[in-house]
Amino acid sequence: MIYEYRAYTCFPGRLPALVDRFENVTFAFWETYGIRPAGFWTTEIGESNQVLHYLLEWESMAEREQKWSAFQADTAWNAARAATETPDKIVASIKNEFWRSVDRLNIPRG
Repeated sequence: MIYEYRAYTCFPGRLPALVDRFENVTFAFWETYGIRPAGFWTTEIGESNQVLHYLLEWESMAEREQKWSAFQADTAWNAARAATETPDKIVASIKNEFWRSVDRLNIPRG
């Protein structure tokens, strides 16, 4: 399993709009493409409270490339995203990393 960490830094005051977009638009597209979110977080105490952090889980990089590329190329998704950014943009920057579990260090769940 590979986890993709993504952090979306929003323009000031636009974090609620990003959360709304995920809830009301993005999740439906992800379901169509089989994209699996593992969780979402905001910063309670730290450098910025205008960042949405989330993890996606993938079986492999090949799965990620296939599904993410199809999602990004979806004209309906691109139109819906653009509609949520009118009149103001939401996301100032995006950071992403790919994480692989260090199995021997993880606590068994059960």
